[in-house]
Amino acid sequence: MNINVKKIFILSFFIIALLFNNFNIVYAEDVNSPELISEAAILIDNKTNKILYDKNANERMFPASTTKILTAILVLENCELNETVTASYDAVMSIPNGYVSANIDGEEQLTVEQLLQLLLVHSANDAANVLAEYVGGSIESFVSMMNTKVNELGLTNTHFTNAYGLQDENHYTTAHDLSVIMQYCLKNEDFRRIAGSASCSIPATNKFGPRSYTSTNQLLVPGSPYYYSYVTVGKTGFTTEAGECLVSCAYKNDLELICVVLGGSVVNGVPTRFSESKTLYEYGFNQFSLKNVANPGDIITEIEVSNATPDTKSLDLAFADSIYALVNNKDLETNYTPEIQLNANISAPIAQGDVLGKAVYTIDGIEYESDIVATHNVEASKLLQFILQIGSIIIVLLITFEIFFSNNKKKNA
Repeated sequence: MNINVKKIFILSFFIIALLFNNFNIVYAEDVNSPELISEAAILIDNKTNKILYDKNANERMFPASTTKILTAILVLENCELNETVTASYDAVMSIPNGYVSANIDGEEQLTVEQLLQLLLVHSANDAANVLAEYVGGSIESFVSMMNTKVNELGLTNTHFTNAYGLQDENHYTTAHDLSVIMQYCLKNEDFRRIAGSASCSIPATNKFGPRSYTSTNQLLVPGSPYYYSYVTVGKTGFTTEAGECLVSCAYKNDLELICVVLGGSVVNGVPTRFSESKTLYEYGFNQFSLKNVANPGDIITEIEVSNATPDTKSLDLAFADSIYALVNNKDLETNYTPEIQLNANISAPIAQGDVLGKAVYTIDGIEYESDIVATHNVEASKLLQFILQIGSIIIVLLITFEIFFSNNKKKNA
């Protein structure tokens, strides 16, 4: 074999090895992480804030009608559900053609709850304007309230110019920021109930007869080809510029996950906002679980209290609370060790249940902690008390003698 042939052979060997190596890496990524068509997405655990999936999650995107979750929570924080609202002509007539409405009429009277149902279930843009005008005094003032709330939540890549998602270059958010807004909304039980409805029925008003609507979020609708039984809450969005959008929440096996997909499309007749949200949820539920790493009463360590009686100075410390950590399923059998942080200057007396420090587990970059408490009473040592008392008496006697002898010296002087 000549030198040139040897060089070609060696070069070919390295090229083949490199190809196989690259193939293996790509294959591993395909198995462990979904590939999405949507331009941006995020999947997070609502309890720990752990990000389970991220694609361009901090890229500014148009939110379309997912905007309405913020509109809804501001209404819920500023109104009672049974308040009656009279729609103004300006609020309902300013919706552009092509945007969804419930055909609310000027001077029509509806309750706040009915308007929220139209907003979150039917995605009615006229309902958004009516509510915004009612809560803020004007739509412009309400939008200012929206941006104030955005700032309070610490979101630096979000800005709104309207209450319902009208396309505007200055009306933007990110998948990450939208997930934070959804987390905030989920703290409100009325929001959960209304935004989790598969349909709504509006009784007759002073202008129209009864009306019924099915949720635009097909993940919530039984019988829909996109139905996903674990989804509990969601809000869709679509404009030509924003694409297919969805922010939602699902619950399974004690995990509550929040999913946001933005900039999606329709592939083979299937909106990717539904198919890819389901893909992300299945990924999250199949890959991760809550692991119980501590229970109340579990002994974590033993200490000796130096100034305690002999029969109580040995003290077991126990967890005050349960700790559940989000872990990858491959780590379910892993035993984790906490960092024990004891209070300074622990001394008797100590009562059973007194907090003497905390235990901190750090798992995948997230800290989980519980107070640690005394499992029994610890009495102060009587010997020590006796010594202290004798010492006090001696000090008093010394001071007395010093005063006595000082006075005698003065008299004799």
